[in-house]
Amino acid sequence: MNKKLKSLIQYAIILALVVFLCWWSLSTINADQWPLIKQSLSNANYWLLVPVVLALLASHLSRAIRWKMLMEPMGYKPKLGNTYMAVLIGYAANLALPRLGEVLKCTVLARYEKVPADKLVGTIVAERAFDLICLIIVMVITIVTQSGIIGDFLYGQAADLFGSKTKGISLTKILLLAGIVVFCFLAAIWVFKRFSHVKFIQKIRTIVDGIWQGLISFRHIKRKGWFIFHTLFIWTMYLGSVQVGMFALKETSGLGIGASMAVLFSGSIAMIITPSGIGAYPILVYKTLELYGLNEAYGKAFGWLLWTVQFFQILVFGLIALVLLPYLNKQKESNEIASGN
Repeated sequence: MNKKLKSLIQYAIILALVVFLCWWSLSTINADQWPLIKQSLSNANYWLLVPVVLALLASHLSRAIRWKMLMEPMGYKPKLGNTYMAVLIGYAANLALPRLGEVLKCTVLARYEKVPADKLVGTIVAERAFDLICLIIVMVITIVTQSGIIGDFLYGQAADLFGSKTKGISLTKILLLAGIVVFCFLAAIWVFKRFSHVKFIQKIRTIVDGIWQGLISFRHIKRKGWFIFHTLFIWTMYLGSVQVGMFALKETSGLGIGASMAVLFSGSIAMIITPSGIGAYPILVYKTLELYGLNEAYGKAFGWLLWTVQFFQILVFGLIALVLLPYLNKQKESNEIASGN
């Protein structure tokens, strides 16, 4: 199949998913919920959305610094300003097409800092690998600290799936599932070895190998402590933006940090499912807040409010960065032309 046609089909499927999730999310709002949602949003403290935006911008800045640190072992030291704006432009590009942002931010930085774009691909993989670890940590912390809510929910789901006629969880069903998982794992290893020449298998192996290489690239970083600090800071800002966002609505202001942690996790999953969580974010957020006893209408109001803030923050500052980047580098280019480089 032609690569362009294949990419077009992939984007069409993603677009269809986004449209469906947006439609589904809005269609679940019944006539009784609209007045509650309007009331909640009309009484919101929108000034509290300012620190939400600032926290997100701070996380992007920290991400730019961390990205620079990943480039240092290769001998490249781009300006922080250019790196930061490349990150913002990358986020904005992801609103249009998935994965476009990763490619574009590498291209943009290569344009103004003369860093080979192909050399930056490994750093993007490394970033994603560390973000995956952080997401897993958030999930574990959420489950452990919210065992009375999240734990009970997961137990209920497990009971529905593995329940026995005598109540409780069936050990036989669990052992059967474990056997299926082990069989699938061994079968996957056999398939990977037997059909290693197939392009699809090679692509999967390349992705898995890339994630592993991204993780072990940590040993080449000179300032490991600062790298860990910025990684933690990024996710702390994410959590802070959710918590402050909850204070903006009266109905969610009483929810604690545990609920914010749960929303951070479910919201991050939504960001993975669709570009910037379009359509999926409000759904997963209100479903999460239902576990904490929040009225469904208020959960939807909060989900759409927080997603809208994130969306326009990315769009506006991404466009600003796109305009400022060539202007701020104009003097540098003039000097290079004058010197004959």
